[in-house]
Amino acid sequence: MSNFRGIWVALVTPFRSGEIDFAALRSLVSRLMDDGVAGVVVCGSTGEAAALSHDEQLAVLDAVLQWVPPEQVIMGLAGNNLRELLAFQLKIQLRSPAGLLVPAPYYIRPSQQGLEAFFQTVADAASVPLVLYDIPYRTGVRMERETLRRIVQHPRIAAIKDCGGDPETTMVLIADGEVAVLAGEDQQIFGHLCLGGAGAISASAHIRADLYVLMQRQLEQGELAAARRTFYRLLPWIQAAFAEPNPAAIKGALALQGMMANELREPMQACTPATVERVRGALAAIAD
Repeated sequence: MSNFRGIWVALVTPFRSGEIDFAALRSLVSRLMDDGVAGVVVCGSTGEAAALSHDEQLAVLDAVLQWVPPEQVIMGLAGNNLRELLAFQLKIQLRSPAGLLVPAPYYIRPSQQGLEAFFQTVADAASVPLVLYDIPYRTGVRMERETLRRIVQHPRIAAIKDCGGDPETTMVLIADGEVAVLAGEDQQIFGHLCLGGAGAISASAHIRADLYVLMQRQLEQGELAAARRTFYRLLPWIQAAFAEPNPAAIKGALALQGMMANELREPMQACTPATVERVRGALAAIAD
């Protein structure tokens, strides 16, 4: 079973001519594992899960599980139709991944009581650990600090991907020690780790994942100055990676490296030529 520590990569879904490119996916996953990441997160927002059918999502998960041990694979589980979500949860859990990454139900904006009931229901139905995904700018609803503190007491909730944007809440969750707290905003990874966070679920770590892993190792060994240098080396790339709606710039970077086609599913768009040039410069700056 995973302890959800370390650098996890929020995996993109490669496409070619509108279909999932499994060969590119395998090459990408192989490189990330060679770089020493703790694991990968399949079919999250970076993986364009909202543009994939449930069958396609399961096909991506099944493919990744052929190449990566289950304890190193987290699967996204998102939706606002609770019955459908629970039915899909059962299918995913037959594969026994390390965990399920679950955001609040998007668009409908439930009350705090509704949020608690939602996560209680999903957690009660879980046979694998849950990673709560706090990302109000995507879901349209903010989970208040005390709501989060109550939710994460459920024994099947093991971690939280923290994109809530409230540093005080982050520190409280880390200090409480109820769950592993993972940075979800890439520019905050260094500070988050310094505060005692367990790691990160990072989209930008598709590129030079080895440096992200090195940064965490340096901090664990008390090498603060070295870790700071590593972070500032990565920072121009991290900033470029989110210059356009995710994962446009990341797929642009991977295309420049020959890893996959620069293709997203509409209405998402490939990044502009100007962003491609910015990404090209950022990649050159962190190349060995």
